[in-house]
Amino acid sequence: MHGPGDVVHLQQGCSSASSCGAAIIAVTSGKGGVGKTNIAANLSLCMAMENQRVLLLDADMGLGNLDIVLNIQCRYNLMHAVSGVRSLDQVIQVGPAGVEIICGGSGVESLANLNNFQRQRLIEQLQSLQSRCDILLVDTGAGIHSTVIAFCLSADHTLVVTTPEPTAMTDAYAMIKVLAANHYAGRISLLVNMAQNLAEGRKIYRQIADVAGRFLNVAVYEAGILCRDECLVQAVRRREPVVQAFPRSQIAGALAAVSRRLTHTAYERTGEEGFFRKVVDWFF
Repeated sequence: MHGPGDVVHLQQGCSSASSCGAAIIAVTSGKGGVGKTNIAANLSLCMAMENQRVLLLDADMGLGNLDIVLNIQCRYNLMHAVSGVRSLDQVIQVGPAGVEIICGGSGVESLANLNNFQRQRLIEQLQSLQSRCDILLVDTGAGIHSTVIAFCLSADHTLVVTTPEPTAMTDAYAMIKVLAANHYAGRISLLVNMAQNLAEGRKIYRQIADVAGRFLNVAVYEAGILCRDECLVQAVRRREPVVQAFPRSQIAGALAAVSRRLTHTAYERTGEEGFFRKVVDWFF
């Protein structure tokens, strides 16, 4: 059995994520303002730079801002494909480092109003996305709303982002608690962002992981620690991912390390049912 912080390599028989189906990673947080979207965007670039085929889905319906972080123009979003106004190929944007991006849109709750035929057609369209990538990175909304939980519970791996702020730590634990209550079968990792130093970040990780293990009987793995870095502030102002704007910076190196840990981790399958089918099922 592997403990928190261990790096577990891809399962035998799977030379890449694509040979076993795309690995699905949900990036989430208990509250807003912790840098979740910026982290998801930069991780997608790091993974692409490691020769992974990456599809980045902005699942923050209504408040998605990946287009701002990546400085791209998104004319269409996922709901245009859901409604049939545009095909999936028309919705997908190609961003930096060749990352394929689907911008967020409002109205995902309308999935619950589809009839059986519409629902099956939508699932078949969305399932095709998993065959075109090695890693599907999902930037969820913040909080423990039903849409956020649906995406997390359907993923192979949920990356929970927190900061040293007490409210962020409390809300991160609340997210882990909800996943545990819903018998989440995937892997949960914690990423501490905006730490003053590595010691502070590791202390926060241990606090949350220990409490989750003791009271929820859930293993929370360490994804990494990101310390405060002025380069990130400058990159945000320039509307450019920090791993591209300042590739030699400390924060870029830390993000690359997190990316490698996630990429080389084996995601235990939560069943044969596809990701998008499970997402849609959560709305019924």
